[in-house]
This record gives sequence, structure tokens and C-alpha cells, in this order.
Amino acid sequence: MRTLLASAGLALLLALATEPGVNAQEAPEYLKQTVPEQALKAHWDEQLAVMNPKGALDGKTKQLIALGVAAQIPCVYCVYGHTKLAKAAGATDAQIKEAIATAALVRFNSTMLQGSGYDLQKLQQEVDRLAAPK
Repeated sequence: MRTLLASAGLALLLALATEPGVNAQEAPEYLKQTVPEQALKAHWDEQLAVMNPKGALDGKTKQLIALGVAAQIPCVYCVYGHTKLAKAAGATDAQIKEAIATAALVRFNSTMLQGSGYDLQKLQQEVDRLAAPK
């Protein structure tokens, strides 16, 4: 289900980025055919609201985040699309590599912490110390 929703969201973004005739008020055909009818409007509205490049995060940042997530899902459709959209939003190859490396590092550390059963309170204390103003 996550992959379907991620793919649908990616397809939406691709449509908005590449098809000048797409009406922002109406979901594109691929969403109409893949998202349940009762969820379509809410899904479309959420896509438009969250991926709005004029929100608190700019479009490039959102695409780099989406790419890191897509690499972790993993979703080949989303990786392709968010890479293209990140570049279209001004991301460099170095920024794309760093976004993917950041996602991979978080995934690695998460796996090690979860698998080892590391004490959460101890981690919180260590992170608080690292994040304290110097």
C-alpha cells in the first residue's frame, strides 16, 4: 500500500512538473485509476498541500527528502521520479548523493540501535549532549 501511495504521489509530482495541461483542481487520470474513489480528493489535496514548493520547505528540499525516503522504501518509480524532480528544482548531483547517503546512514544506525536493543534513555541523554549549544 505504501508503495502504491508513494508511486501515486510521485506520478502526481511528475505530472505537475512536466505536463502544462494538468489542472491543479482535478487529479490526473492515473490517480483516478489507482486510488480508491472515496480517498481520491483527500489524497490529491494532501499532495498539493504538502509538496507545495512555497511551504516552510522549498521544493528542492522536499524532493531531496522524498528521494531519501524513496531509496529506503525502496521504490524504483519514486527514486527515478524524485531524482528527476530534485534536479528540476535545482539539486546538484552532489546534493542528491548526500541526501541518499544521509538516508542510508540513518537506516544503518536505526538498524543497529533497534537490533541491539540500545537503551532509549541513554541514547536521548547522548543526543541531548550532542545537540547542546557549545
